[in-house]
Amino acid sequence: MGYAMQQEHDPIVFQRDGVSLTRSQVDAFGEEIEALRQQVMADRGEADARYIRRVVRFQKGCEVAGRGLLFLGFLPPAWLAGTGLLALSKILENMEIGHNVMHGQWDWLGDPNLDSAHYDWDNTCPAEQWKHSHNYMHHTYTNVVGKDRDVGYGIMRMSEHQSWNPAYLFQPIYNWVLALLFEWGVAFHDLEIERVIRGDKSREQYRKERKLILKKVRRQVLKDYVLFPLLAGPFFLFVLSGNFTANILRNLWSYLIIFCGHFTERAEMFTEEEVEDESRGQWYLRQLLGSSNLEGGRLFHILSGNLSHQIEHHLFPDMPSNRYQQVAPKVREIAERYGLHYNSGSLRRQFGSVMRRIHRLALPSRRGAAAVS
Repeated sequence: MGYAMQQEHDPIVFQRDGVSLTRSQVDAFGEEIEALRQQVMADRGEADARYIRRVVRFQKGCEVAGRGLLFLGFLPPAWLAGTGLLALSKILENMEIGHNVMHGQWDWLGDPNLDSAHYDWDNTCPAEQWKHSHNYMHHTYTNVVGKDRDVGYGIMRMSEHQSWNPAYLFQPIYNWVLALLFEWGVAFHDLEIERVIRGDKSREQYRKERKLILKKVRRQVLKDYVLFPLLAGPFFLFVLSGNFTANILRNLWSYLIIFCGHFTERAEMFTEEEVEDESRGQWYLRQLLGSSNLEGGRLFHILSGNLSHQIEHHLFPDMPSNRYQQVAPKVREIAERYGLHYNSGSLRRQFGSVMRRIHRLALPSRRGAAAVS
């Protein structure tokens, strides 16, 4: 009877992979994670400010040098160096600066150039729509099938909970198209065309969002494919091809980091029923189990926007990204103490896992597997 009463007052609220946690254990886990967050947020200061401003200066220097060298693109070494520096600039701006600034990581500085409310990035996706689809929808409903539209981006099957159709047989192929055109996929992702077709979203709202996207697309296209090439005069094609290649390299790198952070075989997916009446501790659990880390050196982490620490980013999206490496060992220790899997591995290993998931889920699930429309 005593055990039954304990179960009634402290029920098991989490069961996965042989791990069972009671409500009090989940709450305790959440309190430890929250205490870690509060400790770091209270410690933000001049060292953090110096870090992000150094990154911004370096990024801008790479862009100026890259675009300048492309004006001499008729010389192969200049074209290669210019393209490489411009690609590096775009990667840093999108990953370590833009993405993190728009999460509000640097709002506490009071710097208008690093303010989430006004920052817009070097990407075809408008900042406001990114903050809705990514900051709100994705980070609130991480890996909840039917709520988080980043699960497959509306065109890929990345969970057994997604119902299968024959089009998914081709996802190992069009996955690479998405990788090459990743910024364009991100840009049009928030239009939610499937919801418009179902009647869940008004055509008026769709047209309003499409107008904003096309305005941003025009600006980006004019900058990289018209203005700077025209400024190069007779060397138009060298600048055009360099800008195009830099954008493709940025797209491939962004895709690689993001997919490795979300779609490894051990990254868990959830149903809407599983997250009903979710506590803060349960939300922290979902962020931990639905994310995957990448191991590497300091330069690799910076180039990834510190999204190589995807677990820490999902737990603490508004924490300055340079602090993720500091808190990662503490998060891992807490997770292991509660018997929870901390998904971390090399880029090669994690990307191989992503490819296995993409190919496996291109095929129908075995009988008995769950599926939702």
